[in-house]
Amino acid sequence: MCGRYTLLGDQLELLDEFALEQPIDDFHESYNVAPGQQVLAIIHDGKRKRAGYLRWGLVPSWADDPKIGYKMINARSETAHVKPSFKQLMAKRRCLIIADSFYEWKQTDKEKNPQRIQVADRKFFAFAGLWDKWTQGDETLFTCTILTKDSHGFMKDIHHRMPIILPKHAEDEWIQPVQFAPSQVSELLKQFEDPTFTAYPVSTYVNTAKNNDQQCIAALA
Repeated sequence: MCGRYTLLGDQLELLDEFALEQPIDDFHESYNVAPGQQVLAIIHDGKRKRAGYLRWGLVPSWADDPKIGYKMINARSETAHVKPSFKQLMAKRRCLIIADSFYEWKQTDKEKNPQRIQVADRKFFAFAGLWDKWTQGDETLFTCTILTKDSHGFMKDIHHRMPIILPKHAEDEWIQPVQFAPSQVSELLKQFEDPTFTAYPVSTYVNTAKNNDQQCIAALA
């Protein structure tokens, strides 16, 4: 799964990296992005790419209770194309969720130790995401989820699941305003190769979502 990540860097770097034409309203860095928070995402509105904030934890448009979002921070890519919550989003509501690293907890005999994981040759990268709009009365929510898959290679030693990180060349394709069959999108995801990762252990300080400072990413001695 993917339950925490970071986004640290300059807005101008992000605009350049993702070829965005407009500044990002309310842009802010985070050492500890957690479910339920507003997260930076990019969609295509049919005319241009747009960056803005979505709440992490998908609330399907048909849901009765928005609290369901806390159970839907991730979507399994292997089955998302057939699941009622995700299949139509696979077809037409795909997004980039922007990060510069993510955390995963490596199980040892006695405990789980957090690791900060980065892409070796990229400062910023994009998780493959899905988004939806939920409305009830006067309340409207725009929410998202991160697609995951079985780990292999480098990540398999850390955790059995991992977020899907899109290759740079596939980012615009992922959000293009074209409707595909959900099964086509599922097959597309299988074609993407993982990037080269690096990782180092960090303190369990990051386990608490309210902790959001330099200490979260400090390497353990």
